[in-house]
Amino acid sequence: MEYRKIKDEDDDGGTVSDDIENLRGKGFPGVASVSNVPPREQAKWKRKTIVTLALTFLTSLQAILIVWSKRAGKYEYSVTTANFLVETLKCALSLAALARIWKNEGVTDDNRLSTTLDEVIVYPIPALLYLVKNLLQYYIFAYVDAPGYQILKNLNIISTGVLYRIILKKKLSEIQWAAFILLCAGCTTAQLNSRSDQVLQTPLPGWIMAIVMALLSGFAGVYTEAIIKKRPSRNINVQNFWLYIFGMAFNVVAILVQDFDAVMNKGFFHGYSIITTLMILNHALSGIAVSMVMKYADNIVKVYSTSVAMLLTAVVSVFLFGFNLSLAFFLGATVVSVSVYLHSAGKQQR
Repeated sequence: MEYRKIKDEDDDGGTVSDDIENLRGKGFPGVASVSNVPPREQAKWKRKTIVTLALTFLTSLQAILIVWSKRAGKYEYSVTTANFLVETLKCALSLAALARIWKNEGVTDDNRLSTTLDEVIVYPIPALLYLVKNLLQYYIFAYVDAPGYQILKNLNIISTGVLYRIILKKKLSEIQWAAFILLCAGCTTAQLNSRSDQVLQTPLPGWIMAIVMALLSGFAGVYTEAIIKKRPSRNINVQNFWLYIFGMAFNVVAILVQDFDAVMNKGFFHGYSIITTLMILNHALSGIAVSMVMKYADNIVKVYSTSVAMLLTAVVSVFLFGFNLSLAFFLGATVVSVSVYLHSAGKQQR
């Protein structure tokens, strides 16, 4: 199975930016003229827009809910059981969506759960990578706050861009590479601390976790996109089901290794609260939204959503946690936003 041959296209033929260019090329300069676009193209644009906006909203809430779920600065619940429930919920939602499709459209070769070894054997790799990345995102909050976490998550753009070039042979323009450098500068600026002897607000262990998470997230995202787009006609819910099944299996192992005694002595749901439940629901819906974006757009659109979510998280944190929007954070966020814009502009010039 050679995934390097996979082009950065979805099954309908293009990314969100390609759709915009197609509309312009066909002489639809205004919003009113979009009504003349063929229904199929309108449906494509609407679908991509909905999943992208959903991902942006859900991602902006992730860090807030994780921080909110802590009591006295620590997690009273088991993060491995929470992660297992996230995978279980995603699997259940995928099955529910499939059941509806089977009822309305019947069972076909593209939406049946039965599969071959060659198709299913590739899913354990991203499932394992996502497991480690998801567990790290809980522990990184010992070193960063919610807005700082969202800033550091933008390192995913760098890892995604580099891995796109290596794995999928996707060419990036000079403007896009310049955007990566600006992103690093923006992340660093936002972390500057003028009220302490430390230059950066995030200590070294936090940065190491952030870099590892970026590499894991980038590789898992690119690899998953390659898997999903290798068979474009395959129903996304079937592909999600097999990915989440392996995710559940790996999380069971994590529970046995890390929290077996706590689960046996205190119970599976010890320390859970309403916020914990909302966090699990948010993570599950975010995971499904990510797969939808990779199916119908690409990983670059996904990291754009993360960057916008960073700004939303910072604004909400001001009201919930008394977060102060320092000048360094404001300048860093601005630079990150400019880098995202340049990355998008560079994509148009490829």
